[in-house]
Amino acid sequence: MRATVLHAPGDVRLEEVADPRIVDDTDAVVRVVATCVCGSDLWHYRGINDVPSPRRIGHEFVGVVEEVGSAVRSLRSGDFVIAPFKFSDNTCPHCQVGIQSACSVGGLWGIDDRQGRTVDGGQGEYVRAPFADGTLVTVRDHDESMIPSLLALSDVMGTGWHAAVAANVREGDTVVVVGDGAVGLCGVLAAAQLRASRVVVMSRHESRQKLATEFGATDIVAARGEEGEAEVMELTRGVGADAVLECVGTGQSMDTALNVARPGATVGYVGVPHGVELPIGAMFGRNVGIAGGAAPVRQYLPTLRDAVLGGHIEPGKVCDMDLTLSDVAEAYRAMDERRAIKSLLRVS
Repeated sequence: MRATVLHAPGDVRLEEVADPRIVDDTDAVVRVVATCVCGSDLWHYRGINDVPSPRRIGHEFVGVVEEVGSAVRSLRSGDFVIAPFKFSDNTCPHCQVGIQSACSVGGLWGIDDRQGRTVDGGQGEYVRAPFADGTLVTVRDHDESMIPSLLALSDVMGTGWHAAVAANVREGDTVVVVGDGAVGLCGVLAAAQLRASRVVVMSRHESRQKLATEFGATDIVAARGEEGEAEVMELTRGVGADAVLECVGTGQSMDTALNVARPGATVGYVGVPHGVELPIGAMFGRNVGIAGGAAPVRQYLPTLRDAVLGGHIEPGKVCDMDLTLSDVAEAYRAMDERRAIKSLLRVS
């Protein structure tokens, strides 16, 4: 089969690799229908994260179950499924409290598992899915037009939702979203769904501002740093936000998130941290907290799936570039150059 392999920064190739097979009786083999490039993939693509050797990449996909292991009970061949960006057994103590992203036996697609065995990346034609019962979520009734939105539930919509939940967004709140990537835009959608009365998105890009508005943003702040923070404080009459969603992961974005939070507010952070240092003293004095981390997408998937199927949300609109798997190198370039919010790759 063909799968995406990252060889070095800027060097993504579609290569022939071994077909996956059932290894454990809890596995399933999934034929990928659609996958996509994630903003977190760009940390490796840009060389910010080390790429010491060629590695499979991609952690978001939807597809059709081709084969299941003898112990799999909830799935059958032919099921259409969504894969969260981390696999999990959904039974360990951490999973049982809703943090499947920290499953004691789970892991990330494209990374060796705890036994040192290669786990397929999602940007390929087929994937071996460990702990299939605990990981994969079925979709019994959908049409072709829903595939981008169902795919968005694999990571970015669930991650944006986690930011809003972690920040304790409540009806009537003023919410600030720091970041206008796919996760930030989904954070806007999540805040609106949770009935925030005002959603301020910090964005400098017109196309993203337009989609943010469509998703429920009421205000746009284009400036960054101190200037942007001052604009937010002016919009909130010097009070600050009731909840802040930090969806970037840099030191500057976290500083901004903390600075625009009102006393007593919580920053829901889901941007993978790079160069972030927390001003604990200032946070202590203002009673500003942070919560969040790697999103337990599996926890939110059934609810978000039903919201997509019911026509209540359409997060797939963040996928503004639609290509085939053969075009994976262009999909990465387009996101790296900010020509695309999110690149979707059709596989089969």
